[in-house]
Amino acid sequence: MGNTESSAYQRRLARVPPAEQAEIERSFDTLIRSPSKKCVELKAFQDSIGNILPGSMSECIFHGIQSVNITGKAPASSPEVTREQYAMFTVDVLKGTAEEKSAILMPMIGVDNSGQVTGQRVQQFLKVLIGAVVHVLHHQNKLSGWSLKNTRDCDSGIHALATQLMSQIKNPNGVQSVDAPELSSFSRAAIEDWLYKVPMISTLLRIIVTFGFKMLQQNVEHQRDVSSLLPRCRSGKAPNFTSLLDLPSIMYLNAHLPSEMQHKWRLLFSTQVHGESFSQLCGHLVDQGPSLLVLKDSGGFIFGAFASQNWEVKPQFRGDSRCFLFTVSPCLDVFTYTGYNDHYMYLNHSQQTMPNGLGMGGQHDYFGLWIDSNFGKGHSKAKPRCTTYNSPQLSATEEFSIDSMEVWGLGDLSEELQAKNKKSILDADPEAQALLEMTGRTRQSEGLRDKDDET
Repeated sequence: MGNTESSAYQRRLARVPPAEQAEIERSFDTLIRSPSKKCVELKAFQDSIGNILPGSMSECIFHGIQSVNITGKAPASSPEVTREQYAMFTVDVLKGTAEEKSAILMPMIGVDNSGQVTGQRVQQFLKVLIGAVVHVLHHQNKLSGWSLKNTRDCDSGIHALATQLMSQIKNPNGVQSVDAPELSSFSRAAIEDWLYKVPMISTLLRIIVTFGFKMLQQNVEHQRDVSSLLPRCRSGKAPNFTSLLDLPSIMYLNAHLPSEMQHKWRLLFSTQVHGESFSQLCGHLVDQGPSLLVLKDSGGFIFGAFASQNWEVKPQFRGDSRCFLFTVSPCLDVFTYTGYNDHYMYLNHSQQTMPNGLGMGGQHDYFGLWIDSNFGKGHSKAKPRCTTYNSPQLSATEEFSIDSMEVWGLGDLSEELQAKNKKSILDADPEAQALLEMTGRTRQSEGLRDKDDET
């Protein structure tokens, strides 16, 4: 290795501690399976990785490694990649700037003759990347209590997340290509800007490298990548429960939550488990801290809301600007606070003068999302947009019927709420008890006292 090459290589590796440098180099030795070899071809590279990564992803990575220019001179075309290229590629993925990452990402996506990448290739690459992340986490038993069986079909989620991430690339005039981004072409500058502004892309790439090559998995930062991307699932005593969400949509929604709520989701309520009852919803929702509500309507649309504060039964709006509404199907998107009003979250019952039900955004009788106390009905009256969250109509029709619903508690309960939950909410809240009696149900708190067992 010449002085220029050696200097560039050493500078790049200096970004990681010596122990991690050694681990990166050992992982290359594992790939080449021979200490005497200094290079590896594509087929041998893929054979070494085996089924840890899908072949389409390992091929993309190989092209990214091939593109690493150690000398700074025009690289000679070679069917092999070297140890130094591999190490520099790894460091760029893990520690590189957006500029450095864009240099290796462009060939991974597939550069055309004009030096740009087409939207169609970007979208296809994203599908391969997201699918590979799901695959490698499943292969390494890192799905954190989720599984491909207790979640919605993953293929539709992969397509939806790829489309959502794709929509965030800006074309040369600085405008997002929302209508048909797959028909656009993007320069390296556009891809660099995208990497800088959409950190999920870098997170997905880091997970592919660390888990795909089985290295640096004990690094705290890389462990945090997984916990921020995929929360620990605690579904209690509901072994047959299947979520309305798929793994990619869980990753996307979790990335939008406050960091202190990303590590764990606790199943609080599901119509599959607890039945179709507003009293059951309230009983499992109140005093459980921040939560994520997910609904599927009779038209097949899946949508919901993030409530940033604890739910209480009161005829006033609560919450703060962290609340948001979202859609999962037919498209994946999040709609955040506009600053127009403070109508974040509302829960009320047994009042003659105020609406009875659960609402998020908008105003009385015109909520961005509303679930009536006569459980099974709701509305999303947001035309043209919800004033609080700038969301469109979330449901298939303005007035909708609920097909199914689930609610997740987020993060850990505060000490105050833990103390309150030592007793049944029905013992502590006379209003909730009265609501049950009004609906003709006996006073039971089945499920509320159950320990939140991890699956």
